[in-house]
Amino acid sequence: MDKQKVLINTQAFVKKEFFGEGTGHDYFHLKRVVENALKIGKAENADLFLVELSAWLHDVGDYKLHDGVDRSEELVKEFLLTQNLSDELIHKVNEIISQVSFSKANPVTSLEAKVVQDADRLDALGAIGIARAFAYGGSRGKELWNPDQPDSTTVQHFYDKLLKLKDLMNTDTAKVIAEKRHRFLEEFLDQFYEEWE
Repeated sequence: MDKQKVLINTQAFVKKEFFGEGTGHDYFHLKRVVENALKIGKAENADLFLVELSAWLHDVGDYKLHDGVDRSEELVKEFLLTQNLSDELIHKVNEIISQVSFSKANPVTSLEAKVVQDADRLDALGAIGIARAFAYGGSRGKELWNPDQPDSTTVQHFYDKLLKLKDLMNTDTAKVIAEKRHRFLEEFLDQFYEEWE
């Protein structure tokens, strides 16, 4: 197996599938997740091929992009079969992907899954995380903020998910990165409420 060729083909596949996607789950999100996953994976001595492959594919078939139906396992397997990968490797990639999602809350069972999950969660923090939250909220018709009905707003998403992520990081490497990005979220909310009034 030519690992480099598989990774090049995978990047080209997701670029075609996700380029221009407007909910914050675009090609550049995947690229940032891959870069962070490799950085974390190197520091944590993970299998970098498995990490990179899973990071590129982690949003393929995601329910948020398929009208609420999760097609991850099916679509990832379909693509990886075109790369002539073994059933064992395909299973490992799908297992990692199934453990990345915050909403599914599946326990992580490997170092590689921890690394990819951390990398994905880091992209939901900081300035990029804020931009992605509002892009996704807008794509779903959510108000920015409504003090009378906060539960259906994008700002509420900060409390439901984003502000919890720092304490959910698996690796020491990600924990360090998450601290700074978490502080930025808190500063943003302080400024947001100050301007709102």
